[in-house]
Amino acid sequence: MKNQILNLLKSQQDFISGQVLCEKFNVSRTAVWKAIKKLREKGYNIQSVTNKGYRLISSPNILDENEIKSKLKTKFIGKNITVLETVDSTNSYLKKNAHNCPDGTVVVARKQTRGKGRLGRVWQTKKDQAVCFSVLLRPEISPMEVSAVTPLCGLAVVKGLNDYFDFDAKIKWPNDVIIKNKKLCGILTEMSCEFDRVEHIIVGIGINLLIRDFPKEIAYKATSCCLESDREIDKNLLLANILKSIEDVLCSSEYAFNRNNLSEYKKYCATLGREITFMRKGQEVKGIATDINSDGELVVTLSNGKKETVFSGEVTVQGIY
Repeated sequence: MKNQILNLLKSQQDFISGQVLCEKFNVSRTAVWKAIKKLREKGYNIQSVTNKGYRLISSPNILDENEIKSKLKTKFIGKNITVLETVDSTNSYLKKNAHNCPDGTVVVARKQTRGKGRLGRVWQTKKDQAVCFSVLLRPEISPMEVSAVTPLCGLAVVKGLNDYFDFDAKIKWPNDVIIKNKKLCGILTEMSCEFDRVEHIIVGIGINLLIRDFPKEIAYKATSCCLESDREIDKNLLLANILKSIEDVLCSSEYAFNRNNLSEYKKYCATLGREITFMRKGQEVKGIATDINSDGELVVTLSNGKKETVFSGEVTVQGIY
């Protein structure tokens, strides 16, 4: 009922009487008052005047299920969505509850205490300073076909961010989102499968949103949306737009690279044309990143002209953190 009252208040510019709300939802005045109280506790500024009723003055700029749903234009991603105040990791939360979750389920956290990064690293932010969320996917593909999902999600996030803001985000292969060679967003994909069938894929995404002061040890290589753009940020609209972008990119190609999205990915990939360093059989190898193949692997041309493909692991890119 709380969300129903909120939606009704949003639809009206004038006051709505308590009696109208009681009749509309078939509840008592006490129940209406309790719902209004809960909305105020969440940060909604609701004016109340005797003999007039209630009027919504402003909404808080916090991640909220009802707000996200009201802005969502997807077919299935985010239709089942949960916003948590605090969680250790949205990926971990989804993994524990995956058996009860339909395709496209999204879990969002206002604060993560042990967000997952690459190679077991922990990613932490203060409450409401980042957009941290995970998407559960159940594509009908084999485990051998999953490799494109992570870079395609990187492409989708870049497109969603660039559509919303006035900056030019790029991709550091395979899926880090960067601006001016500093990291803005990380993506981590985890999979559960049985033999030749994917049970589910969980894509965790963390976007630095309102962070202005990074710890000294990472300040040289990290940035945030508020540092790169003066645009006022509607967190719920931004997330809704990114979820739509993810659905569009993944579903239009059935979770694989095709000619169109591979061309787009290359356009946004800041790694191409740069000198990179990677490990091969315990040895450090250097070369120039020259292409991305249809599996999303990085093609590297060595000094002797030989081409190597890099499909995982740490890659050091000259000029990008």
